[in-house]
Amino acid sequence: MTVAETDRALVERVANGDRTAVRLLFMRHHARVYRFVARQTGSELMADDIANEVFLELWRQAPAFEGRSEVSTWLLGIARFKALSLLRKKKEDWIDDDDAAQVADGADTPEVVTMKEDKAAALRRFIDAMPEEHRTVIDLAYYHGQSVSEIGEVLGIPVATVKTRMFYARKKLGEALKAAGYDRGWP
Repeated sequence: MTVAETDRALVERVANGDRTAVRLLFMRHHARVYRFVARQTGSELMADDIANEVFLELWRQAPAFEGRSEVSTWLLGIARFKALSLLRKKKEDWIDDDDAAQVADGADTPEVVTMKEDKAAALRRFIDAMPEEHRTVIDLAYYHGQSVSEIGEVLGIPVATVKTRMFYARKKLGEALKAAGYDRGWP
């Protein structure tokens, strides 16, 4: 049985009132939902609250799940909607924890680690400065491993639109990195 089939079977169990199935889905998908929301909102506090709300919504909406997408894609779509709704309601400044997410590779020299951190921080700044439509497709593709069709499902847009946004986002990132003096190689 594949993971997708197992997730779908768990959603069916949730629809029948099985609390254990909710816990299993929570253990499987909470980290991914949390990371996605943290990147969307820039707040770990908001991400924690929203990620928990996503699983409450799973409990409520499980009977309506039609299986047209993967469970993980469905959960990320719920998370995106909740994050956007909360961001519209709240105009407060939230704590930025991006610096805490950087972990140095122990095999690299300190110079290489510093170069990687600088480039990663620059890349994150460039991504954060992009329009929301481009930032979101980059985040879903590169930080969450979503396919073009899954991104379209999460955002509720056609695959062709996802591809166009991805093309322009990558082009803008490449231009920004080059203008900042970073070459295409790593570090």
